[in-house]
Parts: sequence; C-alpha cells; structure tokens
Amino acid sequence: MTGALEGKRAIVTGAASGIGRASVLRFAMDGAIVVALDLNAAGLLETAALVEKAGRRCETVEASVADEQAMAATVNRFVAEHGGLDVMFANAGISGKLATLLDVTVDDFRAVLDVNLVGSFIALTTAARVMIDAGGGSIICTASVAGLRSGAGPSAYSASKAGVINLVKTAANQLSGTGVRVNAICPGLVETGMTKPLFDYARATGKEGKIGQLNPLRRTGTTEEIAAAAAFLASDASSYINGHTLIVDGGLSSTHPFVPGSLF
Repeated sequence: MTGALEGKRAIVTGAASGIGRASVLRFAMDGAIVVALDLNAAGLLETAALVEKAGRRCETVEASVADEQAMAATVNRFVAEHGGLDVMFANAGISGKLATLLDVTVDDFRAVLDVNLVGSFIALTTAARVMIDAGGGSIICTASVAGLRSGAGPSAYSASKAGVINLVKTAANQLSGTGVRVNAICPGLVETGMTKPLFDYARATGKEGKIGQLNPLRRTGTTEEIAAAAAFLASDASSYINGHTLIVDGGLSSTHPFVPGSLF
C-alpha cells in the first residue's frame, strides 16, 4: 500500500523541531522524498535520525529561510537531483521578544517579520517559479491563530502571521491558472520549542491542566496533528483547496470570549 504522498518531492523549512520535525516524519512516512531545512544543525540531525529510525530517510540542509540565495540554491539543487518540486512547506518561524507593544523595538519587530513573513515570501516565490514550469504544486505556509485576532501571541509575531495569511490569499490568486495551490495552516496552542516556556511554567506552577481549557476540546494540540493537516494540503486529496486558511486549534477561534459554563 502506497502512502498519500508517494513519490511527492517536498521541502520543509523549520524542520529541526516541533511542527517542522513532525511534518518531515509524516511526509516521509507517507512516501515523499523530503528535504528538511533549518539553521539548527544539531536539531536537523535529530530529525533525520527519527526519520531513519522509522525506516525512512530525509535529506538535510542547514540554511535560513530569510536568505534568498540559500533558498534558491536549495530548491535548484533539489530539482536537479530529483527532477522537480511538488511541495513546499514554509513552516519556519520565531516568536520574537515576549514584551508589550511599547517595549518592542523596531529592530525586534523587523527580526520577526524577516523570518516569519519575508521567509515565507522567499520560500513561496522560489518554489512557485519551479512549480509553474512543471504545471503545478502545493505550497503551504504556517500562519497562526495569532494572525486572526489579538490574544494569541506578541505583537510582532501576530502581525507577521496576519501577513502570512494575506500573502497566501494574494499568491493563490496571482498564481491563477498555473496549477500551483497556496494554502495556510493556523495552529492553535501546540507544545513546540517556541511555546515550551509557557508549558514549563504551567507545569512548574501546577497549572498544566489549564492549558487549552478555553477551546471546546479542552486540550492543546500536538505537532502530529498539525503535520497531518500539512500532509493533507500537500496531497492530491486537497486538489480543489486553494487560497484557504486551515485553522487547527480545537475550535478556539470559533467563538467570541465567554466564561465557560455561563452561556446557555
């Protein structure tokens, strides 16, 4: 039995941990040829080891998504070696400084946008040029529920993810007729390297059970659940989904704030 991504050629950025690592593993298990890209060399080795332990393999590239030349070189080399690129998962991101709006400097703000938004733009456009020539492909960007409204992340992070959501919608329309699909995933609260301090604090203070209490499923998500969403958007099963923001948050963003138990 073949996997849903059998023979697909994919690049996953931000692959040294968290959602990126889970997605590399999921893509590989589903039959894809995968390149895992990240600046964290040690984390990439750990990702590759987990994939190998599962009986699959992936290639690794140490590079920054904000480096246009490095991304172009990675894509060009991948296409030369494997004959094409079917999937680009632009997942790399940083949270930036955990501070209030007036305590964030312009440099702080730009640093987050450089990775989260500009990095997504570079990955998207670099992949699109190759995919257009091949007649199509799937580009997926990791956004966030923080990009939908306030209250889920720092100001720079939230603004960058709102930008990613709009970038995806704009790109899907500007690539009209090319066969290239562009979609975004908005994860809710998931334990990753980025959110680890929050989870560690909750555990240390005996409040772990309260994490995720505001969404209807009353729990946090897992990296594997986000990877499953990415694998779906990467596959032919999502062939008529384009310009879409797939929210994977347990239902958190489906409602306005209210006190649980006090409404109806």
